[in-house]
Amino acid sequence: MTNWLYNLHIGWMALFIFTATYCVAAVVYWIVTRLAVDDRARAFKALSPGMLPPLGIIFGLLVSFIAVQIWSDFDRAKVAVSSEASALRSIVLLAANFAPEEEMQLRALVARHIEKCVNEEWPAMGEQRATLTMLPTPLIETMQRVLTHTPANDAQRTARREIVTSLRNALDARRQRIIVSQSNVGSVKWAGLLLQALVTLIAIAMVHSDNRLTCAIAMTLFSTAIALSVFLIASYNRPFTGEISVGPELLQQVISREVKAAPDH
Repeated sequence: MTNWLYNLHIGWMALFIFTATYCVAAVVYWIVTRLAVDDRARAFKALSPGMLPPLGIIFGLLVSFIAVQIWSDFDRAKVAVSSEASALRSIVLLAANFAPEEEMQLRALVARHIEKCVNEEWPAMGEQRATLTMLPTPLIETMQRVLTHTPANDAQRTARREIVTSLRNALDARRQRIIVSQSNVGSVKWAGLLLQALVTLIAIAMVHSDNRLTCAIAMTLFSTAIALSVFLIASYNRPFTGEISVGPELLQQVISREVKAAPDH
């Protein structure tokens, strides 16, 4: 699977995958029915229909195996973004315990971090270019500012400690989403799944080669199952790529609701 396919609109992706699957099935049908003559026809018919259920079960197991991975990665991506947004919101709220000037500087740093995430990190994660070498400079500056700040009272000391904890949580959540953005169904898994689907289609065509209508119906039904499985896997394969992906909306809400709001003193 290539990047252009993952970035297609979900409707166009479905159209491409279903069309490609039906075309492959049609080619298999045409080849098998053309070869099913004389001795080859008798050989094809001699294949036991009992081999079809095991082939279908193996295909289903492969789909399940891959689906567990992609949906687990997708959930991890959502949790990472949610955790990062929660940690950043806590920083903004706790900053209200400091002097107005210090509070505004902390809010501005959080805003810079979120804007960098939206404008730089999200496109990079979508193309799987994001790595841990990309430093979260605004969060690092925030950590340095908070650690060098001298608390004036117990409330500020408590806020300082909690902000440091929230910063660590935000940094860890950011690391997790960058790591998850690299997740992908490998080429070996794709090859295994598609090869198993092709083998099953060929077996169906051979078993029903003496009845072309039955053969066409059976292959169409199984091709639909193949296309649907591939479509679902491709849609969720990369957590930060394509129309069905984890976006930065939660992080942007921190800016719109907290950072951009003028502090009331």
